[in-house]
Amino acid sequence: MFAPLLQNLRDRRPLVHAITNYVTANDCANLLLACGASPIMADEPDEVPEITAHAAGLVLNLGTLHRTTIPAMVACGKTANQKGIPVVLDPVGAGASQLRTATALRLLREVRFTVIRGNLSEVETLARGQGGAPGVDSTQRVTADNLDACCALVRDFAHRTGAVVALSGAVDLVSDGQRVFIIRNGHPMMRLVTGTGCQLSCLAGAFAAANPGQPLEAAAAAVCAMGLCGEMAHVRLGPLDGSGSYRTYLMDAICRLTPDQLEKGARYELR
Repeated sequence: MFAPLLQNLRDRRPLVHAITNYVTANDCANLLLACGASPIMADEPDEVPEITAHAAGLVLNLGTLHRTTIPAMVACGKTANQKGIPVVLDPVGAGASQLRTATALRLLREVRFTVIRGNLSEVETLARGQGGAPGVDSTQRVTADNLDACCALVRDFAHRTGAVVALSGAVDLVSDGQRVFIIRNGHPMMRLVTGTGCQLSCLAGAFAAANPGQPLEAAAAAVCAMGLCGEMAHVRLGPLDGSGSYRTYLMDAICRLTPDQLEKGARYELR
């Protein structure tokens, strides 16, 4: 199912505009290059509509939120909507502060998103429309005990927003409001590398840009690819390797991933 989507990404090399955070901007840019896309990262409100108009995909990340970037996000989101460009929202830390929560909810009101990707805490916050959740690096996880409830959460939120919702965790869920992909790729060591979620959002933006009209499959392919590369990176670790080497091996795996590897290595069920 996913091999053609990765091949499209390699062949079409979409330009992805990402307003991301300064903690992970370099890794996000390198990931976009590694997966086959091209990155551009502009956040000046006076130029972002023009930049976005030339892109094939847009990613908005709330990681290091500033007052000046909020109008930039709104402006380029509206431009992307006018141009039919897919938009990904990464509501980092939604629920951790009033500003983050209010900004995420404003974006949901003013921009039509193709994909919304967050952890369980962030998705619950946006689904409720209020704050109070732990937000970034949430300890809340999808488990066997709450799997059905989490599937219902992402399905309902996707239905209400019209976006594909990708809930990341030890088990990942991706839904378009009807179907739900339950994805079991990944490795616990990914938690030791800051920004893997931000990178995943950029990867989702690249897949969506390269595969217009297939937002559910594109988001699910991105989630499977990121998790599979996390597994492949762990296999390479030697006795003296730690999180620094793992970070490098993860990027290597994304760069070297083939459509056939993704097709064979993706572990998911569809409900």
